[in-house]
Amino acid sequence: MLASAYVDAVSRSGGDPVILPVVEDPAQAERLVASVDGIIFSGGADLTPGAYGEEIWNETVEIDSVRDRSDMALAKAALSSGKPVLGICRGAQLLNVVLGGTLVQDLPTQWEGAGEHNGGVWHRIGVEQGSVLFRLYGSDSLSVSSFHHQAVKDPARDIRVTARAADGVVEAFEYGQHVLAVQFHPEKMALSDPSWLALFQYFVGMSR
Repeated sequence: MLASAYVDAVSRSGGDPVILPVVEDPAQAERLVASVDGIIFSGGADLTPGAYGEEIWNETVEIDSVRDRSDMALAKAALSSGKPVLGICRGAQLLNVVLGGTLVQDLPTQWEGAGEHNGGVWHRIGVEQGSVLFRLYGSDSLSVSSFHHQAVKDPARDIRVTARAADGVVEAFEYGQHVLAVQFHPEKMALSDPSWLALFQYFVGMSR
């Protein structure tokens, strides 16, 4: 079930949120993407490692095969359409994989020196100057809240990594002029700090 915080963030940012159904095939995905102005890929379960040529690493990896097939079809259609795309948490990981990248399946056991990224923990990230995040928030250091144990391992070709945590974990990236992805959860952060709606306002503006 999609968390209401995503819908709330889009509505508060001037957009009209539409929740897309699970799709069965690429043709259906293309029709649905054609019916909207932009698409957000939300957080959720882990992406199946088979999508990037790996076996499941350990018992912490929990997948939803039905959603994986649907989201991958929608992501391919969205990227091909040239419409604005925003990936959040799992959504960021999904976009990296669809574009040809790989994931760290379990940060605590696969990333040496990994800090705490799960359970809504707040931590600081370094932001690249000139990036969308830098332009929106005017700072090269931001405090964000995370709920994840997986992350981008090998960024896909032509992805521009624009933010990292102190432990080196990718926290944001851009692809071309229409794709923005963040590993943290701005929709949750916006519930207590409206300044985080700027990210959604940017997305809604691009979608118009």
